[in-house]
Amino acid sequence: MIETRKSFCRFCHAYCAIEVDLEDNRAVAVRGDASDPIYGGYTCIKGRHLPDQHNHPDRIRSTQRRRGDGTFEAIGSEQAMDEIAAKLTAILEEQGPRAVALWGGAGGALMSLSLSGDWLRAIGSPSFYSGATIDQEAKPVAQSMHGKWDAGAHPFENADTWMLIGANPVISMWGGIPHQNPWKRINDARKAGLKLIVIDPRKTECARRSDIHLQVKPGEDATLLAGIIRTIIEEGLYDADFVQANVQGFEELRETVSDFTPDYVEERTNVPATLMQEAARTFAAGQRGRVTSGTGLDMQPRGTLHEYLVLALNTITGRWLREGEEVPNPYVLLPGRTWRAQTEELQPLLPKDEALESRFRGLKHNDGQFTANVLADEILTPGPEQVRALFVMAGDPAVSIPNHDRVVEAFKNLELLVTIDWRMSATAKLSHYVVACKLSLERPDVTMLPEAVAETYGHGGYTVPYAHYTPALIEPEFDVIQEWELFWGLAHRMRTPMTFRGKPLDIDTKLSSDEMFDVMMEGSRIPFAEVKGTPGGRLYPDASIRVEAREPGRDARLHVGFGRMMEDLREVRDEPLTGGAALEPGEEYSHRLITRRMRQVFNGMGQQIPELMEQYSYNPAFLSPFDLRALGLETGDVVEIASKHGAIRGVVEADETVPSGVISMAHSWGDSVQREEDTFQTWGSNTNKLVSFDEDFDPIYGMPRMTSLPVNIRKLEGVEAG
Repeated sequence: MIETRKSFCRFCHAYCAIEVDLEDNRAVAVRGDASDPIYGGYTCIKGRHLPDQHNHPDRIRSTQRRRGDGTFEAIGSEQAMDEIAAKLTAILEEQGPRAVALWGGAGGALMSLSLSGDWLRAIGSPSFYSGATIDQEAKPVAQSMHGKWDAGAHPFENADTWMLIGANPVISMWGGIPHQNPWKRINDARKAGLKLIVIDPRKTECARRSDIHLQVKPGEDATLLAGIIRTIIEEGLYDADFVQANVQGFEELRETVSDFTPDYVEERTNVPATLMQEAARTFAAGQRGRVTSGTGLDMQPRGTLHEYLVLALNTITGRWLREGEEVPNPYVLLPGRTWRAQTEELQPLLPKDEALESRFRGLKHNDGQFTANVLADEILTPGPEQVRALFVMAGDPAVSIPNHDRVVEAFKNLELLVTIDWRMSATAKLSHYVVACKLSLERPDVTMLPEAVAETYGHGGYTVPYAHYTPALIEPEFDVIQEWELFWGLAHRMRTPMTFRGKPLDIDTKLSSDEMFDVMMEGSRIPFAEVKGTPGGRLYPDASIRVEAREPGRDARLHVGFGRMMEDLREVRDEPLTGGAALEPGEEYSHRLITRRMRQVFNGMGQQIPELMEQYSYNPAFLSPFDLRALGLETGDVVEIASKHGAIRGVVEADETVPSGVISMAHSWGDSVQREEDTFQTWGSNTNKLVSFDEDFDPIYGMPRMTSLPVNIRKLEGVEAG
């Protein structure tokens, strides 16, 4: 007999409300929950295939231990924790706490990410690395220099203008448009009069629905943003009252962008000057709305500058909530607070003299973590601070970290690599232990993560006060654990005193997940017990929560002319003009490679589910039809794609959304064991083989050039696609 239960999807960060059909303790079907007040039945193809993930024939149903010959054998999770604790103790005694590192990636449960970080601090190690330093860290770093408007920004719900840059939210569920059915959100907003401006080299799904599309040359985002800001300032279209009352550095910004004239911007970006000016005037003419960005803006060496200019553009046009306005999302599961029309002055997240320093490239411990840029070298290079043990908590860093070959070499050289996963990922295949974990429908959870994301990044979470609790719907009939239980189990065995969310954690009596949630959500605006007692998702509005006046004597201001960022922008202005795809004079490249999202996968997740791979079992290399003809290629041909750092094979496909001179591919594909030339049609080509973290990286958080990457393309004769 089929039973239907409410829950929410956790395949990605969108957390779509779903209904799950269960039969004999198995999920058999998933669909969107039409009764949910914000999702209204929406879910994506990935969420609808949750049953295929949970019931996958290759799912790991017990912890795996590597044998001496490289094969794996099943062992119990308790035995695995005994062995891991013994090995870890020896490493700590011999080499100290910094030798133990933790990776936190996409797809992890917030509670597990939180407790694993507390565990790392408890053993005394600062060696935390995360996927955020691959595609997101520019946002908090830029905000730390600009300052944070305490009341928050204009929400999408009542916007009359919106600008997306390097974002395609209808596919990624990220970038500024609320992820609860973003297609419907855009269509409804445009019917109500919204003017949508999209900046993207590719004619994305969002660009095709925009009023103005600025098809910028890859890598020239800073130039285009500076030109837009200059137009708004020179034509007096900025919010002079807001700037006078709340902003510093305006004259420095005005002076720095003065050389980014319309003609110069057109020459650099390939965007017609008149179209750039139209976009600037349209955006400035709006009364509500803002600029939001995605990973396309951040996955390159000037990501921090890009995000800083986005903030500056929002600030000079006054796109922040004012005194007396209703707070659109006063949060539910985070603590309640007072929201004020004032600047929260932040400590700039710049490398500090006293900060722990990586041994490589002058990159330091920043924002609570080391950058992924240095992890491989910290593992491979002998010394007193060498990383010898790595725990992977979500994500698949073997394919997601740039300089793929060096990362794989590093992981093979670890004394202890422990991966928590449900499948034999690229990282798992290199591990000494693969701890089998519960999947989303097998564990209780609550929608605290989207609130935390919105608080950290300013968008990407909920724009309304919504919360949803789900119990575990399935009880696994095999030996799998929640991710956080591994770290509690190690603390228990190693007698490591721990705190969780700042409070002592009992390492002898393990709490239940709901008891852990009680600790996490102590002081929340709405008590956790109330949210837990409500079936499905619910709104918790309070119209009385409004933006209050600035505190007396508070004189902090938003900074739009921060010295480090203005220096970087002047460096952009001084860069040489190059034709074609080259970055430097004298180089010869035919194309620039840009990243893209694919609706069937989320980073490195989804490729293992055959039902999601019916269209592509590989990572297509998308080119314009014009370029295919010019290169003598047809869809399905195999090519070599070569950068100055490496080469991969790809299967080309015509795509009219890609401009000439550009090739577009997704990231986080590939394998760690088999040769790329043998697996590019099954596991997909890994574009990180084209990237080096030794040069051309963001000097603050180490992000190398993963998009706007110069490459050459040639057909491989005699090699056919399978």
